[in-house]
Amino acid sequence: MRLALFQPAIPQNVGACIRLSACFGVELHVIEPTGFRFDDRAMKRAALDYGPLSHMTRHTDWAAFEAVRGPGRLVLFTTKGAKPLTDFVFRPDDTLLFGSEPSGAPDFVHEAADARIVIPLEPGARSLNLAVSAGIGVFEAIRQTRFSPSLPKD
Repeated sequence: MRLALFQPAIPQNVGACIRLSACFGVELHVIEPTGFRFDDRAMKRAALDYGPLSHMTRHTDWAAFEAVRGPGRLVLFTTKGAKPLTDFVFRPDDTLLFGSEPSGAPDFVHEAADARIVIPLEPGARSLNLAVSAGIGVFEAIRQTRFSPSLPKD
């Protein structure tokens, strides 16, 4: 399972995704350019102490990401999704891709996706925060593919 962010614009969202990556043991791929200076100080502040635990790879652009993406489907989360998250079946080798906060994903990213899904929202709601959406998507994918049955029940 991999989490990928296409040209994220808000460092706090990347920081939250670094923590998400570390806590759930998924690779994190950041596809540049970003909308902020991607330096150690900014990321340490945004990711708190989870940075060293994450599995983050930075890619200079879309082509660099595609060149090393690896096996599995590219699953794009989008407000223009074709299938609701609740109806999608994840696989352990999927890459969950999230577009840029202000503009989403461009057409060429939509075309590259093997699947496009949407997180169902209340009527009239526009979208969720990037990090919140990533958390929902990663957890649902993990729940379907490797959720531990040894966790305590209610």
